[in-house]
Amino acid sequence: MKLLNKMVCPSLTNSEGVGFKRIAARAIVTKGSEILLMYTKCYNDYSFPGGGVDSHEDLHQGLKRELHEETGAMDIRIISEFGYIDETRPYYKPEYDYMHMLSYFYFCSISDGFGEAKLENYEISNGMSAVWIDINEAIAHNRQVIANKENSMGLSIQRETFVLEEVAKLIDQNAINQCVQYIS
Repeated sequence: MKLLNKMVCPSLTNSEGVGFKRIAARAIVTKGSEILLMYTKCYNDYSFPGGGVDSHEDLHQGLKRELHEETGAMDIRIISEFGYIDETRPYYKPEYDYMHMLSYFYFCSISDGFGEAKLENYEISNGMSAVWIDINEAIAHNRQVIANKENSMGLSIQRETFVLEEVAKLIDQNAINQCVQYIS
């Protein structure tokens, strides 16, 4: 899979010592210019549905489980790989000096209907909810949070916004290609 970006959190002063490695899978689900994202009230940001892959799962199994749990999405099909982000950032557990996370992004399709989401307690307390939103609105919102350096800003907003911008470029290019085909 293609490396999209290697990111090191600016607040991480040292990536030596004991690191925690986390593998995550994240879904890109679009419908025209709208995208299915998770809005987190606590952080005031938009992020891709998905999360940590359990040790007994492969990336595809983890992605389908996370997408279903967070959004209630059904009939999930993985269409193609998009790329991955290699990220190093501080970690909150005292036995680790940092976290090294690899986030794998996949284009997915889902059925129109949604079942019940099964959010974890921390996701509920953080105010997470699945939303369909215009991708450019989500990018503008996240960019504003970053520009304002809001106290609530989470560590993942840089990664999520970068990938949103890359996906938006594809959506824009696809729209241009469809217009060219229509005119021809």
